[in-house]
Order: sequence, then C-alpha cells, then structure tokens
Amino acid sequence: MRKEDFKKKLSSEEYNVLREKGTERPFNSELLKEKRKGNFVCKACGNVIFDSKTKFDSGTGWPSFYDARKNSVKIKNDFSMGIPRKEVICLKCGSHLGHVFDDGPKEKTGKRYCINGVALGFKKN
Repeated sequence: MRKEDFKKKLSSEEYNVLREKGTERPFNSELLKEKRKGNFVCKACGNVIFDSKTKFDSGTGWPSFYDARKNSVKIKNDFSMGIPRKEVICLKCGSHLGHVFDDGPKEKTGKRYCINGVALGFKKN
C-alpha cells in the first residue's frame, strides 16, 4: 500500500502511530478492557496479530499480550528513545504496533507485547 492509501484508510491518530511510529496516550484505548473471545488485527492491513487468549492486564495503560501469532510480526531493535527497546512491526504491511518487553507473565512466555490500541482492530469469534 502506498503512503497516500494509508492516509485515506486511517484516521490521523492511527496514521501517526502505525506509519510514523507514534505512541498513543496510556489508558486511552477502548481495546484496553476488551475481554471477548476473538482476534486482534493490524488496523492498517487486517493481519491477525494476537489471539484474545494471550491478552492480560499489565497495568501499563496499553493493551498487553504475552504472545503474538506465528509469522504475524517482526521484532526490530529500536534506539530512538536513547534506551534499547524492541519494536513490534506488522509482518504484512510494516506498520508500527508497539514494543515487546521481557517482563510479562513468567508462567507463559515472559514477554509483554505493549501495543498501541489505536494500531489494532478487534474481530469477535
């Protein structure tokens, strides 16, 4: 998809986060409290990223997951804030989704995918 196509499809906030690597304000997403069974998809392209079974409340203010679906994301080193982080990018369209940290549930994967809610859509099962 071209830049112009993304701009037409996405709201200004969605475009800022997904295509310009912005961050939404914490505790601002409707998806933060989403508890239904279903899938969380990339808002830019519809790629299925997370199963609702992997969602948990991290207390950070952003939707958090302990695992991504296989072959749905790529992880890239990010030094933009002066500290090393790992950026989560949609494998299908290259959009920025958030970051992954190693402070998630130890009994699961130990990962915390900290994702901008505005970068995701939800599809109920």
